[in-house]
Amino acid sequence: METTHSTVPGSGVLHDCQTRDGQQFRILVARPGKREIFVYDTTEPDRVVARIVLEEDEADQVAELLHSQPITDRIAELERRVAQLAGSER
Repeated sequence: METTHSTVPGSGVLHDCQTRDGQQFRILVARPGKREIFVYDTTEPDRVVARIVLEEDEADQVAELLHSQPITDRIAELERRVAQLAGSER
């Protein structure tokens, strides 16, 4: 995925994203903590077809869902590794 970003004075940082398939969307990281996702039409790239406003905690939840491995799974894996290392030192 290609991404670029720019500062929007008084609003925050705008991240422009384009997927391998050519779909375009933008994420505005506003201050304080609000996020807006803008999805663009595939045939008319300047036309917004959806706008989703997320509060900071909602954005965190979406990020967790999109992450390739949830943080709870990563923590559990680290705990297993630490337990294995601790057991091998005895």
